[in-house]
Amino acid sequence: MANAAKTMVNCSVSNCHYWGESNICRAEEIIIEIDKHSGSRMKEEFAEEMTYANHHDVAANSSATCCLTFKPKA
Repeated sequence: MANAAKTMVNCSVSNCHYWGESNICRAEEIIIEIDKHSGSRMKEEFAEEMTYANHHDVAANSSATCCLTFKPKA
């Protein structure tokens, strides 16, 4: 996707490796999942497994979701 438009993602988790000035996420890709999958302990490099086209979930509201892209700052 070399010509894909980049969406600005705001994030207030300042201890994330991808967190940038003015609360802007600097990750190349954002992976978001519903909370019921958050305990699966996937590392960010394996989280892409959750993005397959056949994987669909429904969240009732934003508080039922979580960001799998998070990686603690070193």
